[in-house]
Amino acid sequence: MNRLSRSAVAWVLLLLSASACLRPNIRATVEDPSAVQIAQIWEAPTDLEERDLFHGPGGSSLMPDPSLPLEFISEDRSGYSPGYDVRDAEGVTWSVKLGPEAQPEAAVSRLLWAVGFHQPPTYYLPTWTMTGGPRGHKPPGRFRPDLAGWKVVADWSWYENEFVNTQPFKGLVVANLMLNNWDWKTSNNKVYEVDEGGNGASRRIYVVRDVGASLGKTSFPKFLGWFPMRGLGQGSRNDIEDFESQGFIKRVDGERVEFYYRGIHQDVLDTLSRNDVVWVSRLMSRLSDRQWNDAFRGAGYSDDHTRRFVAKIKSKVADSLKLGEA
Repeated sequence: MNRLSRSAVAWVLLLLSASACLRPNIRATVEDPSAVQIAQIWEAPTDLEERDLFHGPGGSSLMPDPSLPLEFISEDRSGYSPGYDVRDAEGVTWSVKLGPEAQPEAAVSRLLWAVGFHQPPTYYLPTWTMTGGPRGHKPPGRFRPDLAGWKVVADWSWYENEFVNTQPFKGLVVANLMLNNWDWKTSNNKVYEVDEGGNGASRRIYVVRDVGASLGKTSFPKFLGWFPMRGLGQGSRNDIEDFESQGFIKRVDGERVEFYYRGIHQDVLDTLSRNDVVWVSRLMSRLSDRQWNDAFRGAGYSDDHTRRFVAKIKSKVADSLKLGEA
């Protein structure tokens, strides 16, 4: 073996050794499972069939008026997608996200909320105008309000939290897999302190936020799954051809389900069972055709792309429900 070959082997062994130490363990952060407050991450959607998926969790009353200009506050270049912070005529501050993540974030947020997972209000405006700063007409964007009584107090991890052994948490993982959301950074998951009554009493909710890296496909090189390099892209965004091309359930062995997934979160996926897939699919199967279409129309999708995205997701739901029949 020449010197170059020996050096390459040494580097591979070093990286494998490092990955064994760095790969996170999946663990619950509470000792008493009975003390876990499930409502902090999921609430049974007793009104699921009546939920307005065109406007989402904020309803029509919060939606910004696209005919009124918004005032520039600052520019945001901290993430993958550029954006702005702006203020409307009522004094509400909005986080605006531009680019390819805007549409999928609005659609996926609506679908997660529809089946009981907490989400902040989001809206998609195909056209809007800004005053101040780089003023003028702006491209389409996702708008999320900074609501009074909603305060971000922490981030939370997919790998270490109090819910990891609960059905809703595992259902949340399955739902994100189904929608091909692959950007599972801890910084995308927020804990909100919410004052819903205006009387000073508050509760905590756990939110998977910034879900714009969805509705494409996962495409991370398989061998790099051994290394916790979460700063690298693991797939595409908002790409109907990619989304249609990737399967969902690869095989089932007893209770274990293997997915058509190429990414770095296999450790989390390994905790899932047949029942977890069926549980969230039963919730999604309760959505009407109108609700499915509204979730994508509210995110600015064309009729053709709405039809294709909905058809693909519904096929995943149908395949998943068959696991409950075996």
